[in-house]
Amino acid sequence: MIIAIDGPSGSGKSTLGRMLARELNLLYIDTGSMYRAVAQAVIENHLDPTGTDAVTALADRLDIDLEGDPDSLKVLLNGSDVTEQIRTESVTAMSSVISSIPGVRRAMVRRQRAMGQRGAVLNGRDIGTIVFPDADIKFFLTASPEERAGRRFKEDCVTDPTVTLTQTMAEMIERDRRDSTRKDSPLKVADDAIVIDSSGLSIQQVFERMMEHVHRHH
Repeated sequence: MIIAIDGPSGSGKSTLGRMLARELNLLYIDTGSMYRAVAQAVIENHLDPTGTDAVTALADRLDIDLEGDPDSLKVLLNGSDVTEQIRTESVTAMSSVISSIPGVRRAMVRRQRAMGQRGAVLNGRDIGTIVFPDADIKFFLTASPEERAGRRFKEDCVTDPTVTLTQTMAEMIERDRRDSTRKDSPLKVADDAIVIDSSGLSIQQVFERMMEHVHRHH
């Protein structure tokens, strides 16, 4: 069984993706972490992100792996654990830039398809439209920009105490714009996706709503 969860940043995809994967005993694939791992490698190799061929070549040869249960998912880059490093502000910014490179997306999509063959919950921006267009169930999660920025800010505070809500909001809006307007796999709602606006709902309420759809499907 393949479940796709797409949506903009701060829409709750990661938390809900983990909850569904655990409940349904499926592999959890956080595709955002994969792009972050590529970004980390770009930074480590001092590559210029505008040199798309070099970045694509790097993405093609990197060894990126996700392991562990959904709640303690480790991200491995060439065998070393980069789970903590890839949550930093510099990696977030870089991953937003390199994820718009078509060759990088193609390299990641190949991996995501291979990893997902055994059944998985995948979250990202283009799972239901590009990666698994024939997923069993497609969810598209959204929420008001204020609410999404608030959630993101809570996460960002942990890694960077100097960050402000205004800054988080501005970065998120810029990222939404970049994700929605890029030519290769833009963030958009698949025709057959179930759209859930989580504004004003608790995570538990959204989870229950998603599970109802899963049970209805099976």
